[in-house]
Amino acid sequence: MTSRQQVQDGLNADDVDTRELAAIPRELQEDNNDPRSLLPMLAQLLSTAARRAEQIEPDRDGDASRSPHEAAALITDNGGQRLNWAARSLNPQGDVQ
Repeated sequence: MTSRQQVQDGLNADDVDTRELAAIPRELQEDNNDPRSLLPMLAQLLSTAARRAEQIEPDRDGDASRSPHEAAALITDNGGQRLNWAARSLNPQGDVQ
């Protein structure tokens, strides 16, 4: 397994080009259809936390659960499109997936 530091070091290497950088959001976007991938898993985690917060909020007014619900919705609704924009801005001539 590659460590976060190894990935960061690789991205900061002098020979990394925009095509290679664009591959990162493209791969994340492709994986977005798999519920075990990063964005769906993160959205599910936030939704679970929000539902739990609803149960333990003292006055049940939604203050503790609103932000996690909104964050999950943003990831679900906008995550893939933003990844697509990032990939296209880094490598406009590349494959758009």
